[in-house]
Amino acid sequence: MAAGPEEGHALRVPHHAALDPAAPRTIPRRRPSSAAALSALAAALLLFVFSSGGTLAATTASPKCDAVNLRTGPSTTYTKKTSVNTGAVLTVAAAVTGGSYATTCAGVSMSGTSWYRFSAINGKSVASLYGLTYLYGASKLFSAVTAPTASPTRAPTAAPTAALTAPPTVAPTAVPTSAPTAAPTPAPATLAATCDSVNLRTGAGTTYAIKASVVAGTRVASVATISGGAWSTSCAGKALSGSTWLKIDAVNGVSTTTAYGVGFVYGASGLFTAIATPTPTPSPTSAPTSTPTPSLDPGASPDPSASPGASASPVPSATPGPTPTPNPVTLPATITFYGRGYGHGVGLSQYGAKGRALDGQTAETILAHYYKGTTIGAMSNSTVRVLVLQSFAATSTNPVQVYGRGATWSIDGIAKTFPVDARLRFTPTVSGTTTTWKVLVTGTDGSTLYSGASASSIRIRSGAGTTLQLWSTPSAYDRFRSVLRLIGNTNGTSLVNVVNELPMESYLRGVVPAEISASWPIESIKAQAIAARSYAEYRLHPTTGTYDVYNDTRSQVYLGYLAEKTATNSAITATAGKVLRTSTGAKVTALFHSSDGGWTENNENVFTSSTGAKTAGVYSYLRGSSDRRPDGTSYDSSSPYATWHTNTYTLAQIQAWFAADSRSNVGTLVALDLRNRGVSGRLISVTLIGANGTTKQVSGAVFESIFNAHRPSGDPSMRSTLFDLIPIP
Repeated sequence: MAAGPEEGHALRVPHHAALDPAAPRTIPRRRPSSAAALSALAAALLLFVFSSGGTLAATTASPKCDAVNLRTGPSTTYTKKTSVNTGAVLTVAAAVTGGSYATTCAGVSMSGTSWYRFSAINGKSVASLYGLTYLYGASKLFSAVTAPTASPTRAPTAAPTAALTAPPTVAPTAVPTSAPTAAPTPAPATLAATCDSVNLRTGAGTTYAIKASVVAGTRVASVATISGGAWSTSCAGKALSGSTWLKIDAVNGVSTTTAYGVGFVYGASGLFTAIATPTPTPSPTSAPTSTPTPSLDPGASPDPSASPGASASPVPSATPGPTPTPNPVTLPATITFYGRGYGHGVGLSQYGAKGRALDGQTAETILAHYYKGTTIGAMSNSTVRVLVLQSFAATSTNPVQVYGRGATWSIDGIAKTFPVDARLRFTPTVSGTTTTWKVLVTGTDGSTLYSGASASSIRIRSGAGTTLQLWSTPSAYDRFRSVLRLIGNTNGTSLVNVVNELPMESYLRGVVPAEISASWPIESIKAQAIAARSYAEYRLHPTTGTYDVYNDTRSQVYLGYLAEKTATNSAITATAGKVLRTSTGAKVTALFHSSDGGWTENNENVFTSSTGAKTAGVYSYLRGSSDRRPDGTSYDSSSPYATWHTNTYTLAQIQAWFAADSRSNVGTLVALDLRNRGVSGRLISVTLIGANGTTKQVSGAVFESIFNAHRPSGDPSMRSTLFDLIPIP
């Protein structure tokens, strides 16, 4: 990524620009009279101490503007590995002299030859993030932080335990800087996506990578509107175009750092509508994130031709769970929603399995409860194809890059073996409507080991003891076993998908510790391993498409080699090849979720249309039932969301939020009909009733999503469709 000017500036540096920022090396001749002069003096003194051979404890620095490049060496000829924004805190190991650079930062033209050598970013070592000891940034684009926080040699945070929704990041520690005090920053503007499939990108242009696509009603916090690349599309039936973009730092109240691992994402401004709503005082306690859930459609598959699922025969519904609200409710002046559980409530409850294991149940007993009528079967160690990088916009200056780590590695079709730490670059050449590709492999000394034209699809194969580092992914979890397949377009675009092809048992090593904690009881980890293996097996279709599963919550979270844990590896080995089977021997789509609130749900009551109409087939093994101990306590009681409630809001606020969405707008909302519930008490649909008698019916999931999209940032969200206006026992 290229260094960019201060946010709001009209100039945008092109994505392929090879510019890095810095200011001329100047030392004031008199006592500085401003904070800016103090900052320049601090940077100059730091440079002097290092360059003169002095010793200085590692210091921290923070960027003066956004999109500051970090490179693999102190020159613009070195590879750009990542970029950082204002607020990031970097540990400075040394100041060095390198190549010259010139750019604009915070409205000031800067040039020079001084660089900082960084050993850590936001408390995580460069080695753990990128596989290098150091990265380099032009020094004059950074302000020295006067009060360092964490030790620069602190080990990186361990791989995730339970409740991961995205690869974890370490938030910057708030520390004072010597940069000039800016004018008060206005509160972020709150907007909502106007239509479905609105892309959020890593930069302000359609050439930047897509980090996520959001649906209508998704709420975003925009810190600025900036000029960028031209865009044109259709949204809500209208043809729209422009060149302005929203700079977004939160989506549905979750920071983009937490959700996507980047400081900001960008969306075309014309695809969002401003929301004007009163904002009450946020709850003082922000709720932690919890475990993601797999694909909601039991038959869903990321490729068009999914393997056929088992045909499930209808079975009698379980005895209904609690239904707290029997009739339509006239809404009071203030409203609080009370609920239980986190996730869709179908299949295995992860916290429920934990509670059952603590009570002495085995993995087989746990699975028999959550997947009715199933038994344990066996499968071979089949290959799983995981999409680990989607629609990467490769260019000649920013190609797809892969390193072989630990031992030698190879490329299918090329009769060579490449040494440890050699780098592969997969580069496009676009001519009209045709794209061709080239492979370049270089050694650690920069020497060319291989160079030549390439097919649009290549497989990079790890050797014994090797992992492949996908340098181009923005995630810190960038190392993978077995094979990385690079698939480039040939139709005049330069987008690349990267698929990790590896054995099922190796795949599970990167899944299970991303879904639950390695510290949980061993029988609950075994249950999760068998469920995850069954879930993946159901989605294998090796003769069609290019991948079987996603690496995120569209399937089940997969973080690769760096997430592996001894305890989860042991549980996977102990259950090797074990999967769930129906009574007829058919495969099982083993859905799971975080916590069920004391009762699981029938699949057809959850996976409905947007109005709550039942559209899914009945799966005999996905039946809802009580998940409580004989004394009445819920097995998932250790979950932070076994029970939950929202903040209290005025009726006017609730009315405004649901009026803002066409699916739920009934004019002045006065009542809710909460009677249509499943066996667990989860809402299949909610009917909204307006003052003039207008009614609209939405699914429980749509009601939940509209509320979460409009609640003030930082307020607790709804966690499931098992909710009511009074506490649920």
